[in-house]
Amino acid sequence: MGTVASLLLEAVVWGGLASVAYAYLGYPVLLVALDGWRELRGNLRRLRRGSERRRPPSSLEPPHVSLVVAAFDEEAVIREKIENCLALDYPPDRLEILIGSDGSTDGTDAIVRSYAFRGVVLSRAPRSGKAQVLNRLIPMAKGDVVVLSDANTMLRADAVRRLVARLDAPQVGAVCGRLDLVTAGGEPSREGPYWSYESLLKLYEGKLGCVVGANGGLYAIQRRLFQPLPPGTITDDFVIPLRILAAGWQVVYEPAAVAAEEAPAEGPTEFRRRVRIGAGNLQSLGLLGALARGPRPFAALAFVSHKLLRWLAPFFLAAALAGSFALWRQPLVRAALVAQLAFYAAALRGSLGASKGPFGLACALAHHFVSMNLALAVGAFRQLRHGQSAAWERTPRHSIGG
Repeated sequence: MGTVASLLLEAVVWGGLASVAYAYLGYPVLLVALDGWRELRGNLRRLRRGSERRRPPSSLEPPHVSLVVAAFDEEAVIREKIENCLALDYPPDRLEILIGSDGSTDGTDAIVRSYAFRGVVLSRAPRSGKAQVLNRLIPMAKGDVVVLSDANTMLRADAVRRLVARLDAPQVGAVCGRLDLVTAGGEPSREGPYWSYESLLKLYEGKLGCVVGANGGLYAIQRRLFQPLPPGTITDDFVIPLRILAAGWQVVYEPAAVAAEEAPAEGPTEFRRRVRIGAGNLQSLGLLGALARGPRPFAALAFVSHKLLRWLAPFFLAAALAGSFALWRQPLVRAALVAQLAFYAAALRGSLGASKGPFGLACALAHHFVSMNLALAVGAFRQLRHGQSAAWERTPRHSIGG
């Protein structure tokens, strides 16, 4: 192999692995460092001024809130969802509940209509995808604040109040709540460690006012900041906050606003859901330019670091593995090849389940990582080839006990 070709392959191997390492390890370190620097500057400023940090006083009266839920064939959970919403610790005369039925064919609509006497509003239309449901519901909402949630997401009683309190601060346009993934029996899910890692990233991004994407099960926006979503939008809970961020508003994270949702079981249905997300990711690439031109320069870096590099990770990993095989005679590359093969072997072991303890957890996380990246790659190819339908495929629903 020629010297130039060898150097190019080395760049592919080390560049690919370094990009993935930065996206999953380096970026969190950067966030912690930036938060520390922000805290230091704030403390020094307060010392010079001789003042303490005080949060601006909240409004005397809580704002009117519209809680919006898109539903498709949700008869298994929609009654529990409505009861959960009606039990929220928020003034009932200031809380509007809107359910958008996306062409449901089961008993969803009838169940929602049975709550009309309690003020629950049903808006039904032919199946067209969640984005079109939101385009229909949010403009008809009466609240100054819109809280978006999913039919299978159960909110803690104070969740809406916690979200609204953060929107009272100047320049905050959206607030992302904390979503706990549980099993059908209410126990923490196997995906918990990875989800905790994602939540930690949101926490630190939120301190900088730049949360990149929301948890679709629980987030709130100022209604006046909503822009109609383009037809065919797949990842609405990503696009809506990013547009608000690009307009110069802060998107923050409120870990005290908690909701619970059943984690989908690993299998074909969950893989298809991830493929759909992978296809939807490509739709949002155009927002990178808006973020880069916007008044919050860190937002573009966060988009690239937290999202774009991850979307490219499956291709970086495949190229690094192929390059490692081609350069296996080089000692350093051979060591990297052995490490990669060991990781994929652990992922294969994790797909079989059963192992307990730290080793079993490591294998499960490796399997989750590989499965997620494979789905991202399939989704990207599908979107580039013929596009992905905006209509979502509902995963099996079970009650999690509110």
